[in-house]
Amino acid sequence: MSTIIIGIVTGLAAGVLSGLFGIGGGIVIVPALILALGFSQHKAQGTSLAALLLPVGALGAYKYHQEKNIDINAALALSVGLFAGALAGANIATSLDPVTMRKIFSVFLVLIACYLWFKN
Repeated sequence: MSTIIIGIVTGLAAGVLSGLFGIGGGIVIVPALILALGFSQHKAQGTSLAALLLPVGALGAYKYHQEKNIDINAALALSVGLFAGALAGANIATSLDPVTMRKIFSVFLVLIACYLWFKN
């Protein structure tokens, strides 16, 4: 799969989860770039920051850019998915009651924690 397609799909997932739970970059985008595109930790973090550049991360992304740890094409593709996904996630979240949201978020966090705990 191309960097652009993976970037858009990852950005969409991160956008939905951002709209649902207020998360995205560190929990979704960075691991996806490492696993799906084979990015180094630094390049994944820098690219994630670049994708979120306008609202967050401008100074951090600038430092990563100085070190050549940003993939601009991947960052732009992630931005497209984030734009659409955040609205979709917010729409889903606002249609759910608070107890259901808390339970869904708890399961999501446990799954992420288990993955991090057992990964080599």
